[in-house]
Amino acid sequence: MIEKRFVMAFVVFWASNLMLTLFSVLITASVSPAAAGSGIPEVKAYLNGVDAPGIFSLKTLFVKLFLKSRCLYEPSSNCWNVMIIGSISAVSSSLIVGKAGPMVHTGACVASLLGQGRSKKYGWTWSWLQFLKNDRDRRDLIACGSAAGIAAAFRAPVGGLLFALEEMASWWRSALLWRAFFTTAIVLMILGALIEFCESGKCGPFGKGGLIMYNVTSTDISYHLWDVPPVLLLGVLGGLFGSLYNFLLDKVLRVYNVINRKCSGYKILLACSISIFTSCLLFGLPWLASCLPCPADAEEPCPTIGQSGSYKQFQCPPGHYNDLASLIFNTNDDAIRNLFSKGTNDEFQYSSILIFFGICFFLGIFSYGIVAPTGLFVPVIVTGASYGRFIGMLVGSHSTLNRGLFAVLGAASFLGGTMRTTVSACVILLELTNNLLLLPLMMLVLLVSKTVADAFDSNIYDLIMKAKGFPFLEAHAKPFMRQLTVGDVVKGPLQLFHGIEKVGNVVHVLRTTIHNGFPVIDEPPVSGSPVLYGLILRAHLIELLKKKAFLSSPEPTGIDVSEQFSVVDFAKKGSGNANKIQDIVVTEEEENMFLDLHPFTNASPYTVVETMSLAKALILFRQVGLRHLLVIPKIKRRSPVVGILTRHDFMPEDMISLHPAWTRSRWKRWRLTSPRWLNPF
Repeated sequence: MIEKRFVMAFVVFWASNLMLTLFSVLITASVSPAAAGSGIPEVKAYLNGVDAPGIFSLKTLFVKLFLKSRCLYEPSSNCWNVMIIGSISAVSSSLIVGKAGPMVHTGACVASLLGQGRSKKYGWTWSWLQFLKNDRDRRDLIACGSAAGIAAAFRAPVGGLLFALEEMASWWRSALLWRAFFTTAIVLMILGALIEFCESGKCGPFGKGGLIMYNVTSTDISYHLWDVPPVLLLGVLGGLFGSLYNFLLDKVLRVYNVINRKCSGYKILLACSISIFTSCLLFGLPWLASCLPCPADAEEPCPTIGQSGSYKQFQCPPGHYNDLASLIFNTNDDAIRNLFSKGTNDEFQYSSILIFFGICFFLGIFSYGIVAPTGLFVPVIVTGASYGRFIGMLVGSHSTLNRGLFAVLGAASFLGGTMRTTVSACVILLELTNNLLLLPLMMLVLLVSKTVADAFDSNIYDLIMKAKGFPFLEAHAKPFMRQLTVGDVVKGPLQLFHGIEKVGNVVHVLRTTIHNGFPVIDEPPVSGSPVLYGLILRAHLIELLKKKAFLSSPEPTGIDVSEQFSVVDFAKKGSGNANKIQDIVVTEEEENMFLDLHPFTNASPYTVVETMSLAKALILFRQVGLRHLLVIPKIKRRSPVVGILTRHDFMPEDMISLHPAWTRSRWKRWRLTSPRWLNPF
């Protein structure tokens, strides 16, 4: 660019971005596709009870770790050192993506791997972690890991704690609160030690600004009644822009999902197309901005060449800078720092801020769905800060708030409009900016933006979970569920076992179904009449087949076969260690033998009567944290069990597919999907 070789500069820029994007997509698609995206929807779904395969595996952690660090656009020595080491990220490929989501997923992966306590593959065992072999403690540990991820990404320990409780965890208890608090405190201590170690500048951009990433503190902030209308306007704009952002992202992700279901070539082609399109826009749009003279009181070199800075020369003559290029050709952190800065009223033009807002808004939508570790938090902050800065420029001297503070409030409004978080977003931004005096206005703008956006759609992570097919259970039942009973949604045919079952039947059912729980019943002559004995899990059946705890006859022998097993045999296996029915070999002679399921069956499962309200059943299912809920008949029937409810049976989409007659009227469909405040039923 200095030598006016603009075509060659574009080729270098385009090729560098393409190679980085291609590397990110290739390693994600080939090593661990579960590492794609931010990971926050997957972690949130897991904490709700959805155990998606591969989301916490060692491969996923590897991809997240090695594709997450941020390099600068300038070819400085520190950046290339990072790239040579291998910490190359999708963020460094100029895509409008963030690092906070992958940090949350990384923290959850570390927590999950620690919670396993052992690895059969690598032959190590930590006996002191064996107490985490239950779902509740492992879930709490992963919630603490997600809090650590946010705390590390933004150096905001209290904000990370509140984000985990407000947005991630579905069940809150006091023990989880202090454990997450302890985790984030340790994160902050380690970050402080590393930042102190890197004060010499040998760690590149890490640690810049200390523990406060965007320090906009001021002791002379004052606001009056006439400052409230612009702040309310920011809240309304944040709600409108946030709901539009969520709507467009949901549509784009559904298109991307169709493409990504095909072969890997389509995934690579999609990512490369987005990278090329992004490079063309980012390099071409700064030519529309006019050059500005360098301010005489600039605190850093102007223009900045070959390093991170606020004043990029781009195509401008010496002594001038391109304000749009200063936002685009910079790290996300430096772009946010520029928008939040005070005393820089003349640094940006109106047209440049509008163009930058459009870039961040639309490219953030199109960049997120590629098969690479990408986040949404930082792009949302940048986008909100850009239109917040624009509103501050329009208000000008009519407000006592400077333009940087309007950018902070704009970031808060867009966070509230897209992610619908209030308390955690407020605390995170306060810890980022070190400006407690903005607390009342920030609370106001978050509440307004969330209220406006809730009138249109759900938060961004709920939409992504829905697009990915995660059966997420809300805290409250839909109003229409009060008019239904559990018998209306029970599906068949029901697969069940007898207390003493033939081995061949067990193997056949396990190989032909994907169910994870099976009712166990007793019939004459074992019992006087058909009776429900309990529930047995697929994993336990496979363990019985693996140990070949068979009987030669269906008659009870009086031998306690449970003595062949220990508690560890039936403990929940770690990620990727679960036994599969395909690995079990049963001879023809063994198929004619029998299994006594009584000692291994849960004899006191949760049951509901078929006439029970579906809304009450949902509350019971979610509050207790169930995976299976048995439905028994109201009056005595031939079969003592009607069916099994799983979380899929509580999804409105499944109910519509089960009863198409409900959708004959557009009114009934609206009743199923409309927001609570619009629905009188």
